Amino acid sequence: MRSKRIVAAIGAMATVVSGAVVGAAAGGGVAAAAPACPRVHVIAIPGTWETSAKPKRKPSPGMLAGVTRGLPSDYRVDYVQYAATAFPWEGEVYGKSRREAVDGARGLIQATAQRCAATKFAIVGYSQGADAAGDVAAEIGTGLGVVPPHRVSAVGLLSDPSRSPQDVQVGPHVDGAGAAGPRPGGFGLVTPVTRTICAIGDLYCSTASSDFATRFAGFLAGVSEMNPAKLWSYQQQFGAIMADLMNGGGIGLLQSQFTDQANAKRAKQLQRFYNSNVHNDYASYHVSAGQTAPQWLHNYLLQAGH
Repeated sequence: MRSKRIVAAIGAMATVVSGAVVGAAAGGGVAAAAPACPRVHVIAIPGTWETSAKPKRKPSPGMLAGVTRGLPSDYRVDYVQYAATAFPWEGEVYGKSRREAVDGARGLIQATAQRCAATKFAIVGYSQGADAAGDVAAEIGTGLGVVPPHRVSAVGLLSDPSRSPQDVQVGPHVDGAGAAGPRPGGFGLVTPVTRTICAIGDLYCSTASSDFATRFAGFLAGVSEMNPAKLWSYQQQFGAIMADLMNGGGIGLLQSQFTDQANAKRAKQLQRFYNSNVHNDYASYHVSAGQTAPQWLHNYLLQAGH
């Protein structure tokens, strides 16, 4: 009976993501430079639960505080305010919350770009914010964003759920990929300035390629609020998971990951992960020459202004 449910669930997912529709976003115009335009405009997107869409609550720097604090006076930092939720009982599902963050970041970039012709942009994010920041950077890098790629001087992602094994990692190497699966098409022309940091043991950004139970769960979280313009991306993500599954052992392998024994093992693994606090400990996670992850990204943003 369990096998039939698994197969039925995969079939339902295939139906949902079939029939790709390719969408394109129009680029924003660029006007002459205005007074007080920043040299670098930093767009920072906090992680889940670090901010809120409530008007009276200001965006919180959260994990990114150490990245953006103390930047030069000709830098401008804006934190994106969005729901930052993950579950339906919190008000908004993950997919809708992330889409709010993408729209908010896109709007901030476009507003500055239209009045400040010489301003460069840096995009940083943590956790769900990294997911959104990476999506914005990927749009720009593949020619679908609100500014041309050459105006992005730095992209920094902490614990990106859509991390690809091909992304340039800073710090100790980690295997696997983000739980949501890599972005189809990657970062395009902003790849050279994009850096990702994933702590050893952080399952959000380092899911094993053979862990199909988690990969399907991550995929479903990502499509929990579908954007019609990204159906082609959903189809490619789903196709990549299915291709790996068929090459790795097929439906039989997936069934083995949903047995009572496998579920119990996964529950223990998740409990160890949550108890380790590794996902919330990037402020003390060292990546290079004694620098913590936020310190390294801070210095990377300083380089972006040169």
